[in-house]
Amino acid sequence: MAQSIYVASMEGHTGKSTVALGLVNVLLGNVQKVGVFRPVVRAGAERDRVLELLLSFLPNLRYEDCVGVTYDDVHANPEDALARIIDRYRALAHDLDIVVVVGSDYTDIAGPAELEYNSRIAANLGASVLLVVRALERSPVEVLQATLLAVEEIKSNHAHVSAVVVNRITQDETRPYHDALEGLGLPVWTLPEIRLLSTATVGELMRELGGQLAFGDASLLSREAEHLLVAGMNVEHVLDRLKEGQVVITPSDRNEVLIALIAAHAAEGFPSLSAIILNGGFPVPPTVARLVRGFGQRLPIVETTYDSYRTAQVCSVTRGSLTPRTQRKIDLALSTFEEHISAQSVLTKLDFRRSDVVTPLMFEAELLDRARADRRHIVLPEGDDDRILRAASTLLARQVARLTILGNEAAIRARAKELGLDLSAADILSPDDPTLIEKFATEYARLRSHKGMTVDRAREIVRDVSYFGTMMVHLGLADGMVSGAVHTTAHTIKPSFEIIKTKPGVSIVSSVFLMLMEDRVLVYGDCAVNPDPTAEQLADIAISSAETAKQFGVEPRVAMLSYSTGESGSGADVDKVRQATQLVRARAPHLSVEGPIQYDAAIEPSVAKTKLPKSEVAGRATVFIFPDLNTGNNTYKAVQRSAGAVAVGPVLQGLNKPVNDLSRGALVKDIVNTVAITAVQAQGVTDASQS
Repeated sequence: MAQSIYVASMEGHTGKSTVALGLVNVLLGNVQKVGVFRPVVRAGAERDRVLELLLSFLPNLRYEDCVGVTYDDVHANPEDALARIIDRYRALAHDLDIVVVVGSDYTDIAGPAELEYNSRIAANLGASVLLVVRALERSPVEVLQATLLAVEEIKSNHAHVSAVVVNRITQDETRPYHDALEGLGLPVWTLPEIRLLSTATVGELMRELGGQLAFGDASLLSREAEHLLVAGMNVEHVLDRLKEGQVVITPSDRNEVLIALIAAHAAEGFPSLSAIILNGGFPVPPTVARLVRGFGQRLPIVETTYDSYRTAQVCSVTRGSLTPRTQRKIDLALSTFEEHISAQSVLTKLDFRRSDVVTPLMFEAELLDRARADRRHIVLPEGDDDRILRAASTLLARQVARLTILGNEAAIRARAKELGLDLSAADILSPDDPTLIEKFATEYARLRSHKGMTVDRAREIVRDVSYFGTMMVHLGLADGMVSGAVHTTAHTIKPSFEIIKTKPGVSIVSSVFLMLMEDRVLVYGDCAVNPDPTAEQLADIAISSAETAKQFGVEPRVAMLSYSTGESGSGADVDKVRQATQLVRARAPHLSVEGPIQYDAAIEPSVAKTKLPKSEVAGRATVFIFPDLNTGNNTYKAVQRSAGAVAVGPVLQGLNKPVNDLSRGALVKDIVNTVAITAVQAQGVTDASQS
C-alpha cells in the first residue's frame, strides 16, 4: 500500500489547496507514482475544484477514482461513509507510491466535528497529518494556541501529526511564527499571505451575480479582479480612481460612464481594466452597443440584474479559487511554495522515499530545477503570440530564466495585462531599435563578407526577429534563443548556421529528442535535421548526442542503429554505421558505444543476451543514433504514439551557443520546457568556456 499524507486544517480558508499543490509538485519531481484523494466533497453535479486542480498535474488518474463520499453521505451515516472512504482509498492507493489526501473544507459540518472526522479518516487510512494553520489576523501566540488545540484533537483520534504549515502570514517576516511553534517538536514551515490567490476572477464574479457576458472576449474571464470600484460619480472622478486589474461596477443606464471606461481602457497612460459590470438590468441602447463594439476592445463587459448595492456586496465577498484555468495563480502558488519550503526538506521531514526511476513528470521537474539553479538569459523573438506570453509569465514566476521578448513593448505589455499575466520582470525589446540594428548589421556584414554581404543589405536582414534574436545570442546579449511557435524551422535555425556556427571539432548541427518513457529517459538522434548523414557526420551526431544526454542527467550508452547487429550484415548502409562506430571509438574513447546494432538488441536485455552477450551497451542503451532522418523521424513518432512516450524536442546540438526550435503547434508547457532546456544548454556553454 502507498505512503500517504493527509493535508488537514481546523477551519476554512487556510490556503490548504496551495499547500496541497506545492506538495504534489514536489512529489512529482521525486516519486514515480503519485496520487491524490478527496475523502469528502460537496454533493451535486459540480466537480470539486481542489481535486480538479491537482488532477490537472496527474493526467493518468480519473476524477471518479479519487473521490470518497459527499457531505450528504457523512450527514446521513458517518460510520458507513467512513467505511466507504477507506474502501475507495484502498482501491486507488493499491498501485501508487504516495497519495496526497486533501481533507474537507469546512463548508457543511460544524468546525470541531469536522476536524474530529478528518482525524478519524487519517487514522483509518494510516496517513500522517500535515496540519495547515491560518495566520491571517492572528498573532504568533494565537497561532500557537490554535495549533496546540488542533494537534491535541488529532492525537485524541489516534492520528499522527507529522508537520505543520503556518499559512497566510501578513507580517513582513514569517520567522516569528516559526519560532512560536518551535517548542511543538514538529517540523514547521511558514508561508506568506498572497492576496491574489484568494482574489476572484471575472468569471467567478459573473457566476455569483447570475450575470452574462454582453461584450468582450470570454477567454479573458479568467483574469483576476484585483480591485473593485463602484462608479456612481461623474466621469472625471471615475477616471481618477481607475487602477490596474480593476473591475468597475456601474449602472447599465450610465452610458457615458460605460463609454468613458472603454476609452480609458484602450488609451495609453490609463490602467488596463479586468472587466466592467453593468448592474440594474437595463438594456444597452443599440447605438451605444454599436459604439462599444466599434472600439474593438476585448474587455469583458458583464450584465447583471442586481442593483448597485447587491452587486458590490456579492463582488466584495466572493472568494477566488485555484483552478486549472488560473495559470497565474498556479505559478504564483508554486513559486511561493518553492521559495519558502525546499523539496529536500519535504522529502526528509515527511520521510518520503525518492524513486530510482525517472518518469516524464520527474524529468520535467528536474529540468526546471537545473535551469533555476543558475538562471540564464533567453530571448523569445515571437512576442506577438499569446502562447509565448503565457509561457514567459510562468517562466518568470517560477524563476526558470531571465527573458527578453522581441516586439512592440506597448502592445506586448497591454496584451499581457489583458490576459492577466505578469511580465514586469521581462525585458521587451523592439527589433527596430536603431542602435542595435546598426550594431547587428555591421557584425552580420563582417561575418558574411565572403558572400558579398553589405551593411546596407544587412540592415534589412537583421530586422527579421530570428536574425535579431540570433545576433543577440552571438554578441552575448542573451545566452540562448527559442523560436518557432509562429515561424518555420528553417526560418528559426538558418540564422544560427550563418552566425553562431558549430563548435570546434563538430562538423554538423544535429538534433535529438528526449524521449520520456514511463520509467526512464532515452535520447534519439538525429530525427529532425540531417536527411542522410555520412559516416563522419554520424559519428559527430553520436558524440554530440552523448554530450547532450549527460547534460540532462542521462548516462550515455550509445547504440549506433542499423538493420543488422554486429558482424552479421553487410552492404553500404551497414558499412556506414560500422565506420561511424569506429570513428566514435577513436575520437571519444571514454564513451560506451556499440554498432551496428538493431533497436531490439539495443534496448531489450533478453535479445541482447542472445545477439551481443558481451556488450556493455546492448540491452542497456540510452542514446540511440539512427542512420538517417527517415528512420529516426518515423521511429520517434511511432514510439511516441504506441508507447505513450513524451517527446521533448527537437533539441539542437553542435552549435557554439544554444538555439532551439518549437513546433508551430507547441503548447505553453512545451515552450516552458524548451526554454528550460535551452537555459541548461547555456549553462554548459559557460562551464565549457571556464574549463
